[in-house]
Amino acid sequence: IQKFNESETLMPNGRPAKIVSCLLSGQVTFKDLGIKTLRALGYDLHRTRTQEYIWKRVVDQAERQGVIGVHYDECQHVFIDGAKTNKIFLDSFKSMMKERHWPMMLILSGVPTLSNYIRSYEQLEKLLDPVHFDEIRLQRDSDQLVKLLYCYADRVEMNIDELVTPDFLARLDHACSHRWGLVIELLIKTLVEVKLSGKNELEVNDFAVQFAAKTGTLMRSSPFTAPDFLTAFDSQRLFEINS
Repeated sequence: IQKFNESETLMPNGRPAKIVSCLLSGQVTFKDLGIKTLRALGYDLHRTRTQEYIWKRVVDQAERQGVIGVHYDECQHVFIDGAKTNKIFLDSFKSMMKERHWPMMLILSGVPTLSNYIRSYEQLEKLLDPVHFDEIRLQRDSDQLVKLLYCYADRVEMNIDELVTPDFLARLDHACSHRWGLVIELLIKTLVEVKLSGKNELEVNDFAVQFAAKTGTLMRSSPFTAPDFLTAFDSQRLFEINS
């Protein structure tokens, strides 16, 4: 998305096209989604406005700014098993893509269960192309994981030479339940906090601190500190408290 926006690709009317991103967290109502979308468009308004007014402003602002797409990250948060509101969200996503006046491309990302909701609504499913990222398998992906760590660390000039060991990679992989997205989230959070503290080198303990802060677990008992972490912590349970 960043590369696309930096490319300033021109639309037929000569203006550069853009895509905006919107991170969703916790339970989200349809009105909340409209407000968050407007904020991603740089337009803030009071939530006392009606739902209809809010979504009209979304289309209006997108057209004014040349926004041709919206990325909803952690999109599973808008859905609840068996809830009637699921149909509202699914139908609204379809409507955004088929809006006659200003249609927009949607990127819906999240945990694998998101695809179940999308597949339940055939009209929307036909408009989307699913992309599935396999879980991390260290035997296969260790080199890619190391490259990922260095890519982010180099951006903020952080030294990780002493950090990157087979033991740390195994702990990071297990703590993040073999999910690339959870690894990236924890890595970014840790890099930010360590950089703000004035340090220029990452340590295993830095990840233990941020893992504990995110999950509400004890820092002294985590996949980053426990000697028997593979047996002490269930991967699926870690995924549940991490998501």
